[in-house]
Amino acid sequence: MTAATARRGYVLVLTGAVLFGLNGGISRIAMDGGIDPLPFTSARITGAAIVLALLAALWRPAALRPPRGRSLLLIAGLGLVGVAALQLTYNVAIDRLPLGIALLLEYLAPVLVVLWVRAVRREDVHRRMWGAVACAVGGLALVAQVWEGLQLDALGVTMGLLAAVSFATYFLLGEHNVGTQDPLHVIVWSFVMAAVLMNLVSPSWRLPDLTQDVSALERLDHLSVPLWLPLLWVVVLGTVTPFFLQLVALQHLPATQVTMVATLEPVLAVLLGWAWFAESLAGVQLLGVAVVMAGIVLAQSARRAAPAELPTPQ
Repeated sequence: MTAATARRGYVLVLTGAVLFGLNGGISRIAMDGGIDPLPFTSARITGAAIVLALLAALWRPAALRPPRGRSLLLIAGLGLVGVAALQLTYNVAIDRLPLGIALLLEYLAPVLVVLWVRAVRREDVHRRMWGAVACAVGGLALVAQVWEGLQLDALGVTMGLLAAVSFATYFLLGEHNVGTQDPLHVIVWSFVMAAVLMNLVSPSWRLPDLTQDVSALERLDHLSVPLWLPLLWVVVLGTVTPFFLQLVALQHLPATQVTMVATLEPVLAVLLGWAWFAESLAGVQLLGVAVVMAGIVLAQSARRAAPAELPTPQ
């Protein structure tokens, strides 16, 4: 791998992380504008599935072949849990918690992945895994200030933790699929299956009037935009584009490096929460954020046999 190739990969994955970080704020505009998390999730997944399918038709038509056999079961699990459940729990979490804290909870997934492969698959992992677990749990205790009683919304915390479980499932199932299949094929059909499920639960076309103007919220509340604009952003620039960028980044960098750089997203979300949503964190909570991030980085490097991850589905 040349230095130029590595730089290109880092630019791609950093751009994807920034877009994913911004996506949380844009999603808040749409949900505050009157779209409930269920139909919002349906609309986002359905829109992304359509765009991904069109890209596959233009770029790699073979990716549109339906999966079969064991591959069908794995991709179905990936789509239903790793995409649909993840996006729903994530949307509820960012709607009820400070943006940075919601993403910190979700990004406990790498820790869960390492624990799973050690306890269930009996794979060898580095001893730093236990330091990662300690950092993750201790850092979250600092963020939540548990000595003062839980100050965070209970449902939001529950959804954030379920998002971490769903995210870990995404990595574990995706590892099986991407090892033998085209990642674009896996992503397209995962989103298609997730879209089918979400439209059965909450049809994506049952949305409020998308032409109405909604506030850009908090420090930008003097601005208003039509409701269709944040929804379009979330589909194109908050889902498809960062997915594509990180997919291409995997052609320039090892998957472990791509995933580690992508963990900058929670840090960006904390900064975004402060700059846009006027969210303030006490000094001890900022320390907790740093400790959790240290745990995430340790967890990423704790597994000796690194999986071939998919792009992050935020």
